[in-house]
Amino acid sequence: MNPVKVILTLIPFIWTIGMIPFVNRVKPIVFGLPFLAFWLIAGIFVAFICIKCLYHIDSKNNQDS
Repeated sequence: MNPVKVILTLIPFIWTIGMIPFVNRVKPIVFGLPFLAFWLIAGIFVAFICIKCLYHIDSKNNQDS
């Protein structure tokens, strides 16, 4: 298994689940949202980018065969 694929798969999981206990301690307001809400919304965009990269990697492999 390609280590890049594993890392790209783990990033959204760690962003959303693993970092919540640490991010929940921060209390500033970012763009009018509590930091935890901002962090979760930013995680959606990070997950989208990771999935798009995974799709690009896999589509390159499928075109070769």
